[in-house]
Amino acid sequence: MITVNVMDQLTLPPPLPAERIVELNRPKGDLHTTRSYTWNGWDLEVPPGVFRPGLTSAMIFDRVLSGEIEVRGRRYLAMGCGLGVEVAAAAARGAADVYAVDVHPASVETAVANARRLAPGETRVHAVVADVLDGFPVDAQVDVVTFNPPAVSRPVSDDPDVVRNVCAGAPLLERFFAQIAERDVLAPGAEVYVIASNTADLQTIVSHAVTHGFSPEVALRHDWNDGVLTYLFRFTAGGSA
Repeated sequence: MITVNVMDQLTLPPPLPAERIVELNRPKGDLHTTRSYTWNGWDLEVPPGVFRPGLTSAMIFDRVLSGEIEVRGRRYLAMGCGLGVEVAAAAARGAADVYAVDVHPASVETAVANARRLAPGETRVHAVVADVLDGFPVDAQVDVVTFNPPAVSRPVSDDPDVVRNVCAGAPLLERFFAQIAERDVLAPGAEVYVIASNTADLQTIVSHAVTHGFSPEVALRHDWNDGVLTYLFRFTAGGSA
């Protein structure tokens, strides 16, 4: 049984001051326009309302494609897939199945289309419109999950699309860990990767995971030299690491 004493083994920074969090995450005002995004030589169109990835997102993309987060031959769930770059990266890597999951239907449609265009092959790409796991296929299991959540701890806009993409906060992660623990989604030995920075409440996020039976470790810590520290967490169920 995992207890919250696990938290004593992790040294995580508190959230940045509120004004700094708002400054760093101030919306650009272009979310409802068509934009562009380039990664790994791939040029993608970003439809209105779909999240345009930033540098933190690319840390996931890079690791999925390189195999540092290994998806080859495995079943992979891209939670909050947005534009779907990690979906395409997983298909290019040779995942057996990829579940492109988002609460935003246009994002799911875009993610699946991008994967099929950029990385055609034998990977089965599944479109899943779901609110966290509400709507995920009940008979599906996965080996790897990644999530770059909109976990910013301060409101930066009243626009519901901005909130969905940026500042839903730690409560969303509580739902995520509760649902993924309660449902028969994770195959034995599955890995759950969550990336977040100290613009979020990191200690609360990890506490939610531990409360629901997950063992945390820090897979990566990145200092952007502007006060922001980004952590890639690897969680495993049942206390295994």
